Amino acid sequence: MNDQDGMQTPQPEQILRRTVVLVGMMGSGKTAIGRELAYRLNVPYVDSDAEIEAAANATISEIFERSGEPFFRDREAEVIARLLQSEPCILSTGGGAYLAERNRAAISEQGVAVWLDAELELLWERVRHKDTRPLLRTADPKKTLSEIFEQRAPVYALADMRAEAKAEFSIYEMTDEVLQVLAARPDVLETKND
Repeated sequence: MNDQDGMQTPQPEQILRRTVVLVGMMGSGKTAIGRELAYRLNVPYVDSDAEIEAAANATISEIFERSGEPFFRDREAEVIARLLQSEPCILSTGGGAYLAERNRAAISEQGVAVWLDAELELLWERVRHKDTRPLLRTADPKKTLSEIFEQRAPVYALADMRAEAKAEFSIYEMTDEVLQVLAARPDVLETKND
């Protein structure tokens, strides 16, 4: 956009006021979109699973095997609560984190949850060739994904905001979509016009 003198008008500066917590199914793009969003807003990108692994000096799988899921979920809730109290950032959570009511409450109180809403077929396209998804190591991984989707989608729908993922979107375009959604909440994303 040009002003009266033909000079380039500076783009408005966006300031993140609250931590944005990306929630959604495996394959919805939480990591890729989270990194791009953090880059564009010039804030840290944090992955709650990576934080848990660093704190425990063990992988998520090892924590599950050694101490069980309830122990893991307690550590996950502690890490999410701690991250929500730090400087605003983009926080990507494991697919199961948002299912816990205590996490949903903490996120809505101190941050904002954005559901990356992708249809089942798109999710399947994205995860079908990856062997990094322990929940899908079953005889019928597509059926398993479908069952997980059916269980979790109603809970993800409780998120403060929703960004629809489309198969034709690039990471950049999906990040644009999330930024548009966030722009509706000036308490989360403030646009400064100089």
